[in-house]
Amino acid sequence: MDIQELNLLEEKARQIRKNIIAMLKEAGSGHPGGSLSAADILTVLYFKEMNINPESPRAPERDRFVLSKGHAAPVLYAALAERGFFPREDLLSLRKTGAKLQGHPDMNRVPGVEISTGSLGQGLSAANGMALAGKLDKASYRVYAMIGDGECQEGQIWEAAMFAAHYKLDNLVAFLDHNGLQIDGRITHVMSPEPLDEKWRAFGWHVQIIDGHSFPEIINALAQAREVKGKPSMIIANTVKGKGVSFMEDVAGWHGKAPKPEEAEQALAELDQRGVR
Repeated sequence: MDIQELNLLEEKARQIRKNIIAMLKEAGSGHPGGSLSAADILTVLYFKEMNINPESPRAPERDRFVLSKGHAAPVLYAALAERGFFPREDLLSLRKTGAKLQGHPDMNRVPGVEISTGSLGQGLSAANGMALAGKLDKASYRVYAMIGDGECQEGQIWEAAMFAAHYKLDNLVAFLDHNGLQIDGRITHVMSPEPLDEKWRAFGWHVQIIDGHSFPEIINALAQAREVKGKPSMIIANTVKGKGVSFMEDVAGWHGKAPKPEEAEQALAELDQRGVR
């Protein structure tokens, strides 16, 4: 990738993170940690990888994205707004009564949201259904999903893993946001799902492990996934919860707590001054 493209992605990711902070400050509630950790991956998906058109969000040939860890809705909303699916000003309505941007994504009210998610474990099953439909229809679209590492404690994730491998859904690519934390602490302390790479391989998936904050690695992993035939792809992305905001990074307490006004100002200043690499 050339420096111009890298700079564009860097700036989009920075703006997405700033949007997340601004939204949560205004709402006074929400989930910053896992939204910030996923920002670089969604930046690549929405600004380089996926075949999507904000002017025709339900076009049959569009690629699909499923945010299985639906509590990280702020990162999805921020990416959709930056991509032009709805005005950026709408972001400040997050979690307000009557607003379309609620704490978990609503497919009936938010342009660009493919499926309503929030109950952990269910999103990968929905992505399976979309991918299988694409196979049956001989359609060219691809399906992308994101799950959390704590979410891998859910049994339905592994039922979905079996399903995708059994039906050879090579048009499905899942990202695992491996930031190591969930609301109650380290995933390895709460109920360890490790070793995640060996488990996904045992369930019949093609597995890659990458730095989830490296644009070249994200892009290369997606390119490799396109070459995989006969099995679904899992990209385990090692990330930092709260990435980009010093006092939020790798702190479980920022899983589901909005910043206070002064904390939000500090976070926005950091994002402006030093970036997030």
